[in-house]
Amino acid sequence: MQGKNRRGVVAIDGPAGAGKSTVARQVSRDLGYIYIDTGAMYRALTLKALRLGTDLYDHGALTELAHHTNIKISYYDHTQMIIMDGEDVSTEIRSPEVSRNVSLVALVPGVRLEMVKLQRELAREGGVVMDGRDIGSYVLPDADCKIFLTASTAERARRRARDLEAAGYTINLAELEQEIIRRDEIDSTREMAPLIKADNAILIDTSDMGFEEVVNEIKKCILQST
Repeated sequence: MQGKNRRGVVAIDGPAGAGKSTVARQVSRDLGYIYIDTGAMYRALTLKALRLGTDLYDHGALTELAHHTNIKISYYDHTQMIIMDGEDVSTEIRSPEVSRNVSLVALVPGVRLEMVKLQRELAREGGVVMDGRDIGSYVLPDADCKIFLTASTAERARRRARDLEAAGYTINLAELEQEIIRRDEIDSTREMAPLIKADNAILIDTSDMGFEEVVNEIKKCILQST
């Protein structure tokens, strides 16, 4: 995906709670790249489905909803904002209810096709760090640098609990860990673009790594490949 005077495209994949968004956001800031959190797009549609009482097991209804939902990414002071049908839903899409249900929405092929079109368009000009579940394997298979971040289930649950508690939610850690296991299963077994490590992706287990250490490892990969 390289070309003259073109900045690279970075794909960061991994399961829920692996630290993708936090790390990708910092890497993009350090390198002056645009950060794109693809999971936020699926969360926005999940939020709308929950508001409308849409059956989350009705793939036809969810696909139709995706066709008629306008999701945009904008930036303010280097912070990504998710705009759904003209409304800033950046905070609401992080609620535990959305987190519990987003994998059900994201597994729908018709929904994924709509989202992937937007994601590929956003990455067309380069200078992008994009994270998700299927970026290196499906959305951007020609990405210059591919990273697969992971961590133990227990560590991912602790991180997610810490983030949610900081946002004011009361969390049961054992229940959250089971929820993450359930999301992993849904994400990795879905029919279209499942969560997998791309063959040429660099695997980074962040269980025992500090934040800056992870960021530096990814920046090293980017600088070597672009």
